[in-house]
Amino acid sequence: MDTGLSLTTDMKIVLGLVSLTMLLFVFQRVRADLVALVVLVLLGLTGQVAPEDLFNGFSSNAVISVIATMILGMGLDRTGALNRLAAWLLRRAHGIERRLLLLTSSIAGLNSSFMQNPSVMALYLPVASRLSARTGLPLSRMLMPLAVAIVMGGSLTMVGNSPLILLNDLLVAANANLPSGVATLEPLNMFAPLPIGLALLAFGLAYFHFFGARVMREGKDASVTPGRTQSYFARTYGIEGDVYELTVTAESPLVGMTFGEAESLHDAPVMLALKAEDDAKLAPAADSRIWVGSVIGVMGPRQQVADFAQNQFLRMSGRLRHFGDLFNPSRAGISEAVIPPTSSFIGKTANELQLRRQKGIRLLAINRDKEVLTENVRDVPLRAGDMLVLHSFWQALAENSKERDFVVVTDYPKGEQRPHKFKIAMAIFAVTVLIALSSRIPTSIALMTGVAGMLVCGVLKMDEAYAAINWKTVFLMACLIPLGWAMDASGAAAWVAGHTIDQLPTGLPVWVLELAVALLTTAFSLVISHVGATIVVVPLAINLALAAGADPTAFALIVALSASNNFMTQSNPVMSMVTGPAGYTARDLWRVGLPLSLAYTLIVVLMVNLLF
Repeated sequence: MDTGLSLTTDMKIVLGLVSLTMLLFVFQRVRADLVALVVLVLLGLTGQVAPEDLFNGFSSNAVISVIATMILGMGLDRTGALNRLAAWLLRRAHGIERRLLLLTSSIAGLNSSFMQNPSVMALYLPVASRLSARTGLPLSRMLMPLAVAIVMGGSLTMVGNSPLILLNDLLVAANANLPSGVATLEPLNMFAPLPIGLALLAFGLAYFHFFGARVMREGKDASVTPGRTQSYFARTYGIEGDVYELTVTAESPLVGMTFGEAESLHDAPVMLALKAEDDAKLAPAADSRIWVGSVIGVMGPRQQVADFAQNQFLRMSGRLRHFGDLFNPSRAGISEAVIPPTSSFIGKTANELQLRRQKGIRLLAINRDKEVLTENVRDVPLRAGDMLVLHSFWQALAENSKERDFVVVTDYPKGEQRPHKFKIAMAIFAVTVLIALSSRIPTSIALMTGVAGMLVCGVLKMDEAYAAINWKTVFLMACLIPLGWAMDASGAAAWVAGHTIDQLPTGLPVWVLELAVALLTTAFSLVISHVGATIVVVPLAINLALAAGADPTAFALIVALSASNNFMTQSNPVMSMVTGPAGYTARDLWRVGLPLSLAYTLIVVLMVNLLF
C-alpha cells in the first residue's frame, strides 16, 4: 500500500461529496432519499462513475435482496403467523414477565435474521400491544428489549439487515481496485456472521433478563395498555365518554356550517360522523355541509354533549339509530399509529394529507415526546416518531397502513388474512433458506424464488407485494451505492487509509484499529444512516486493513455489523418506531442504549478476531 499517494482532483471531488452527504443528513432539511439522488446525479455529472454504471445500484444484488426480504415478511404476516405466535408466547410464559420478555425477544430476534429490521418491528408492534393488553405489562417494559433483540438478531445472517446485504456487493466491487498481489476478496456465505449474531443476541437477551427491571424502571408507567380500551384513551389523551347522535334542528346555528367549522366551536365534543341526505359517513371531509335534519355522531362525557346540544339547538339521543352500524366495535374504533422515519407524511399536516377525504381517517390527537396535542391537530406538521390517535373503519386503517406511512400499534381486526396458506408459506420459506444455503446460487435469486413461490401459490397478491416494498429505503440504498464505488475507484479511500496509518504510532495492535473502525462506523451511522455509513466506511476499512497488513474482509465485516449499532437515537428506524408507543425520552434512549452500544462494539471485535 502506497501511503505516499497524492491527493488528486477526483479524490477531492469524492471526499467533498461524502462531506456534503453527511452535512445534509445531519441538518435533515432535505429528505434522505432526495439527498441520495442529488449525490448520484453529482457523481454522474463530475464523471466519478461511468454513465453506463451510474444506475447499476438499482439492479444490484443488495437492492434486490432487500426488496425480496420485505415481500417475504409480508407473506408470513398475511398467513396469521404472528397471531399464532402471540397465543403461543402467552401459553408458554405462564404470566411470568421475565419469561414473556425473554420468549418474545428471542423469537423476534430470530425472525429478524431473514427479514428487514423495520419490517419485523412493524409486525411485532401489534403483537406487543396484544401481549401488553392481556398481561397488564407496560409497553415501555416490552418494546426496548424487543427492539434491541431485533437489531442484534439482524446480524445472524447476511440478509438480516441492509448493511450486511450490501457487504458482499461492496467486497466484490473492491476487487477492481486492489493493489497487485493482494488476494481477491470473496463474498461471505449466508451464515458467515452467525456466531457473532448469536453472541450479540445472547448478550441482549441476558442484559434485559437480568437487569431489565433496573434499567427500564424510569419508563415503567408509560403507555400501560389494558386492551386499548376507552379507559386507556381517557387517561392518556382525555378522549372519553360515550357516543351520541345529535340531530340538527331548523333553529340550530350549525345549519350551513361545514363539519370542520362545527368541530372548532368552543366546548364541542369529538365529532366522528355525519349523516346528511341519507348518506352516513365516518370521518367526513372537513368541508362537508351541515343542514337541517343532519345527524352528527359525537363522543364525549354526557354532560358536555348535553350542554353542547342545548347551546346549539340540537336534539340529543343516546340510541344509535343512524350510526349503530358505523360505530360497531368490530367495524370501527380508535387506534394508535406511529410515524416511521421513512413516512411521506413527515412535514405535512392532516389537512394537507386530506386524511378524512382521501383516506377515511379522523386524527384525534398527537402524542409527541410525552406531550399530548389535541388543539388544532389537523394543522400540526407531523414528525418521525409521532404517535397518532386515529378513529376510522378498521378496513380503512388496514388499507392505508399498507402504504407504510404509519405503523399501527393497536391490535385491531384485520382483513385479508389467509391462515389456510400458513403451511404453504412456511414450506416456501424453508425451501428459500435451503436454496440460499447453496453457494452456487446468489442470495438475491434464492430470495426472489421464495417471493415467486408465495405469489404463485396465492399467499400474496401482486399488489400486496408492491405495497410491501418500502421504496424510500430501496431508493436510498440504490443511489448511495455508487458513492462507495467512487470512494474506491478514485483512490480517496486508499488516500485516507494511508494517511491515517502514517499518523498512528508504529506497532499498533490490529484490534485497536478494528475498535477504531467500529466506533467510527457507529458514529457515522448516527449521522448518515446505517446504509450510508456502510457504503462510505467499507472502502476505507478495506484500504486501512491492507495498509496495516490485516484481513480486509474482517475489517469490512466489522463495519457492516457496527453500522446497525445505534440504540441511542431515533435515526435507527427500529428505535424510532418504539419511542412514541413506549413513551421513551431522548434521555431514556441514551441511558439504556449507550452501554448496549459499547458492549456491542466489544463483542463484534472480539468475535471477528476469533473467527478470522
